[in-house]
This record gives sequence, C-alpha cells and structure tokens, in this order.
Amino acid sequence: MSYVGPDFEPPQPRRSRRGPLTVALAALVPGALLGWLVYETVGGSGDGGGSGEATVRSSPPAASSTPSDDAKEPGASPSSSDAPATSAPAASGPLKGKVVVIDPGHNPSNFQHTTEINRRVNIGTNWKECDTTGTSTNDGYTEAKFTLDVARRMRTLLEEQGATVRLTQDDDLPYGPCVDERARIGNAAKADAVVSVHADGSGAGNRGFHVILPGAVHAGAADTRAIVGPSRDLGERVAGRFVAVTGSAPSNYIGDGSGLVTRKDLGGLNLSTVPKVFIECGNMRDSKDAALLTSGAWRQKAAQGISEGIVSFLRG
Repeated sequence: MSYVGPDFEPPQPRRSRRGPLTVALAALVPGALLGWLVYETVGGSGDGGGSGEATVRSSPPAASSTPSDDAKEPGASPSSSDAPATSAPAASGPLKGKVVVIDPGHNPSNFQHTTEINRRVNIGTNWKECDTTGTSTNDGYTEAKFTLDVARRMRTLLEEQGATVRLTQDDDLPYGPCVDERARIGNAAKADAVVSVHADGSGAGNRGFHVILPGAVHAGAADTRAIVGPSRDLGERVAGRFVAVTGSAPSNYIGDGSGLVTRKDLGGLNLSTVPKVFIECGNMRDSKDAALLTSGAWRQKAAQGISEGIVSFLRG
C-alpha cells in the first residue's frame, strides 16, 4: 500500500540508513529462525523446516477470475453482502472449523471510481477516504493486481488445510470495499484470523517487508484492546514464516529492522474485533523489490509464508 492516501498515513520515514540487518527475528518469533538473513546475499526460498511449525503444502495458484458482466452500476455502495461467499470448508485438515479472512488491499477497478473511493468514512477515531487506488511498480504493475493474486494463492493453500476462507473482494465489486467495511467483513465472519495484504510505494532504495500490528485504541467506535495481544502473536508468526519462505528481510526504512510496526491510525485495524494484521510484502518503487513482486514464483512463496504464519497462529 502506498504511504499516500486513506488508511495509511505513517510517521515520516527515517532517512538514515541502518547498517546490515542483524536484528534476530528469533526474538520476535520463538523458534521461527536461528538468525537473520541478510537481504542482499540470501538466495533460494529459505524454506527451512527447523521451526517445528505446521507447513502449508504448496499448490498451483488459483486461476485468475475476470470481472463479471453483471457488476453493480457505478455509484453503488459495496457491502459485505456483495463480498465473495465463504468457501466450503474441507472435509478434514488441521484447520477444520477455523475461519480465515484475507483482505486483498485496494481493488483493481478503484481507479474508475474516484468519486466513490474519495468518499469519507468513519474509522472509529476520525474520518478517512473510503479507499485508494494503491501504488504500482515503475513499469505499471499495480498493487491491486499483486494483492489479489497473493490472496487467491493463500486461499488455495489454506483451504487445503481445512480452513473456511473468505476474501473481502475478488475483483467482483465495482470498487472497494471501503476500509470500514473491510473490517466489518472480518468481524461478521467471526474470523479466527484476518490478514490484509499490501505492497508499499516508498522511495527507491527502501526495501523489505513489514507487518503492521494494531495499537491499543479505545475511542469512538474503535476498541482494539482485546485484539492487541493475539494480533501481535499472529503478526510475529507471519513475519517469521515470511522470512523463512521468501528469503526477504525486514524493512530497512521502517520498524527499526524488526519487521513489525504498531499503528493506531488504520481503520482496517481500529474497527476490527478479531485478530488482524497488515503485511507490506515489499516496496513496489524499488527495482530490486519490484523484480520479486512481479514474479509469479516469488508471489507463491509470499502466499505460502503468510499462510504458514496463519496456520502456526491458529494451531497455537
């Protein structure tokens, strides 16, 4: 997600460069890693099995869907009833009975509905625009396409584990859903875990991923106090498995090398009543990160890393 627009107005990014990343992710995710991978030198998938966590089986990505011909007319307001139906749970698997909501950031058609996505909505503590178009690589590969592709791959992997999976949008809505509705979809599903998938739009040279955790907020319609603890657990496990599977290192420009950032200004987190985190999988505006984000093979690794973190969280 770009650092410009609703639901993501971060603190000013630090311009100073940290030295080589040496912060141990094992301090964040017990048993997930034996040490940090250095971003410029790591190779391969890093799919080590030494963590003792459940592993999600790889599978071919789900086929991409195309917008339906009967999409709602422009100006209509998407709602949870318009979101994709919950998947049928598998007959068996370690996640049988668990509900996972995947929130692909932005919508491929948002750019066609600027009036609608600029409408301000209540995020509990204040008001922000419904949504944004997201960012893109310098070559035009959009964040919305990236997030939807990763989300569909995650759905396939998690359904194989027996989970019931719901996407907040599957390129089947004219725009959105708005950031407040995205939170309500997870709440209404009584999700055991929600992950919102994004990619950043920071400056060139800024590399790596970070997971955004909800801070303790109790104001207006927002009350995250009950989900702060479990959301941190979810975020730490996602970060640990993301490193292990993708070989990516934590952000070198936000999070002080930890790969974790706590925020109190995101409607998608503030309005959630179930454990939820955001993940920025990389920086689309950096050529090296963009080469990863535009690779189907790497997106499969990203989907697997995030999914394994969810499986680890749900299995305890």
